[in-house]
Amino acid sequence: MTVKSLGNPYSSETDLRHGVDCGCAGCVTSAVEKQGGPDLSTSEGMLERAVESAIVRSVFGQSDIGRRSFMGMMGGTTMAAALASVFPMDQAKAAILDNLGPPEKTDLNIGFVPITCATPIIMAQPLGFYERYGLNAQVIKTAGWAVARDKSLNGEYDASHMLTPMPLAMTLGAGSIAEPYIMPAVENINGQAIVLSNEHLDKRDPTQWKGFTFGVPFEYSMHNFLLRYYVAEFGLDPDVDIQIRVVPPPEMVANLRAGNLDGYLSPDPFNQRAVFEGIGFIHLLTKEIWEGHPCCAFAAPLSFAQELPNTYGALLKSIIDATQYASAAENRKEISEAIAPTNYLNQPVTVIEQVLTGTYADGLGEVQRVPDRIDFDPFPWHSMGVWILTQMKRWGYIEGDVDYKAVAEQVYLAADCKKVMEDLGYEAPDVTYKSHTIMGKTFDYNEPEAYVDSFAIKKG
Repeated sequence: MTVKSLGNPYSSETDLRHGVDCGCAGCVTSAVEKQGGPDLSTSEGMLERAVESAIVRSVFGQSDIGRRSFMGMMGGTTMAAALASVFPMDQAKAAILDNLGPPEKTDLNIGFVPITCATPIIMAQPLGFYERYGLNAQVIKTAGWAVARDKSLNGEYDASHMLTPMPLAMTLGAGSIAEPYIMPAVENINGQAIVLSNEHLDKRDPTQWKGFTFGVPFEYSMHNFLLRYYVAEFGLDPDVDIQIRVVPPPEMVANLRAGNLDGYLSPDPFNQRAVFEGIGFIHLLTKEIWEGHPCCAFAAPLSFAQELPNTYGALLKSIIDATQYASAAENRKEISEAIAPTNYLNQPVTVIEQVLTGTYADGLGEVQRVPDRIDFDPFPWHSMGVWILTQMKRWGYIEGDVDYKAVAEQVYLAADCKKVMEDLGYEAPDVTYKSHTIMGKTFDYNEPEAYVDSFAIKKG
């Protein structure tokens, strides 16, 4: 489905002959805030506007000049009321939106990095969630996040498992070319840890970590931002007092064994694998830094949702349904076996079970029982996106004025997630912002710039 201009069809200033990607001055100034009508930050809103626009254009015989002239003389409000009196516009839009038909494209390539955070995207293939919604999706193992980003940008992947900061960064052009991306669903919350080499059993106090080298899986990752936040709270400048290296997750354990890293903040199962191999211990679960923090997500180019709305809807249903299935503790052992094989995580089932069930050896001689060591909740809170943007600003990954809420709301499609969750019979929040507490400090999403300024340690 190709969509013409998503501008207001009742406005005399909107040129509906222009495509959705048109960058001319008229289309740019007819942006969402001037249009009124449905929320164009969601795929449902875009489809509703497209249906409405098609109906209005048909009234004027597809003559946009005639439509604009009429709207200029009569006024859009008058025309909308007149059309509604003789044509059931709302019912027509609802009928079309509820009967979008089968996916336009069923064969999909979906990238993933082999970590337990990708559990919903991976398990949806062997456990049949994609097939349930009419898709023949192939999940493709990817070495690291830079590769996942680049393959998504060049169209090799239709959608991808990404870190929650990535679609924000890609939309802003931080670290890559700017390309509008959407993130309609989070995959997991919690699920990371700080691991230290067994050589540092006597250095549990982070103030002793000066000169240490740590691995993180990507610059635009919760791992990087949580590690920076954590050490800074202990008085260390992460750009001066320690070294942070980007290391693909599957290479973390080997680098720890070789002495190239003193520790890492990594996704699982590589934290638990270090314990399994007898070379490291779990210093801290990241849920102790921020309980319920987001980590990974399902993301896609905005164009994917615009051009293939039925496919996008089916894929989102698959992911959210799988995420909810993974959130149930009684399903975790079955899932561990499903995602362990070579073409997925390529890890011993016992290692994955320790992560997903939360009953695990910590490398310090104890068995811990933390059922929510990792959990699965698809809702993409806008406040989480704002927090991530504050850390990107704090550490110099983005500069200048940032409209934190506007960017978060453009990328994190909470309305899409809420609708699908409710369609599938799951409860969804009625709000998209909430306060978060990180190491005892409350984050006020209404004052993001003041929050950035409140930190003594940040990029100069």
